[in-house]
Amino acid sequence: MSYLKNEADAEEVVQEVFLRIWMNRDSLKSETSFQAYLFTIAYNAMKKMFNAKAKSNQFKLELVDELDDEAGVVDYENNYQLVVSRLDQFIEQMPERRKLIFVQRKREGRSVRQIAENLNISVKTVENQITEAMKYLKKRFEGELPGGLIYFSLYFEKASGH
Repeated sequence: MSYLKNEADAEEVVQEVFLRIWMNRDSLKSETSFQAYLFTIAYNAMKKMFNAKAKSNQFKLELVDELDDEAGVVDYENNYQLVVSRLDQFIEQMPERRKLIFVQRKREGRSVRQIAENLNISVKTVENQITEAMKYLKKRFEGELPGGLIYFSLYFEKASGH
């Protein structure tokens, strides 16, 4: 809590630490310091969380850059919060599995292969879910926000596992 300054994030790290210990319980060595092992796991979980938050912030900064470059968008600073808010809202409205796959790929930067392995599904399924998520978001932005095609440029990379 003293490092993260957020109760929900601290709880998530504790859960991650517990899960890792539980998953590796058979391979724990009694001759090594459990406290050091615990600290290492907690440290790595916090580092992972900070990296994820940094990627999310980078994602939002890239959105501002795209809005700035877009012709016809006069007041992007006022539109920025609206676009980010709507993007989060639209993502939340996706089916759970699609949302999970999309967030892992686009915000967390995981490879298609990593996602497929983690969720025990095929690479093709991951690619299809990302494609469907992108189509859905494009349609929502086109229908609800002026200049909605700005969204499309944010996800210029195709859902191909690169």
